[in-house]
Amino acid sequence: MLHKREDKMNKRVAFYGMFVTLALIASYVETLVPISLGIPGVKLGLANLITILVLYCMGWKDALFISSIRIVLAGFLFGNLFAITYSFAGAIVSFLVMVLLKKLDFGTVAVSAMGGVFHNVGQIVFAVFLVENIRLFYYLPVLLISGILAGLLIGILGGHVMKRVSGMF
Repeated sequence: MLHKREDKMNKRVAFYGMFVTLALIASYVETLVPISLGIPGVKLGLANLITILVLYCMGWKDALFISSIRIVLAGFLFGNLFAITYSFAGAIVSFLVMVLLKKLDFGTVAVSAMGGVFHNVGQIVFAVFLVENIRLFYYLPVLLISGILAGLLIGILGGHVMKRVSGMF
């Protein structure tokens, strides 16, 4: 009995390591290929592919843990403390919305798209409170559009990846 429990724990730790690594690679790739539309902060959100995959295949607790570790590590490796705080602000709001929509049986595309939108909403709200400038909300429509587009792309990709790896979990 103990041996089976240890095997299950070892498998889980291996998956955690693999997913954190994949999310870090995605974050790094994103720093190499900036999407510049003349709008600072617009990103594809490649690491969200891993969050979506883990959310649907392993559950919300695992996805939250892996996402949190990725944010901290990526922030220290490729960003700074402000990047970490902004990422967490967006990630918390985004994650709550994604978990709710998944529980309501929405598919990966809708969950990812709304995750992209609410990540930007969380970051803008955080920025407004941090710099005490409500005019930052003018920036929101552009971020909402980019969040939807990026989220749709990541959601479609996530659905295809899940079909290929569904037997692993």
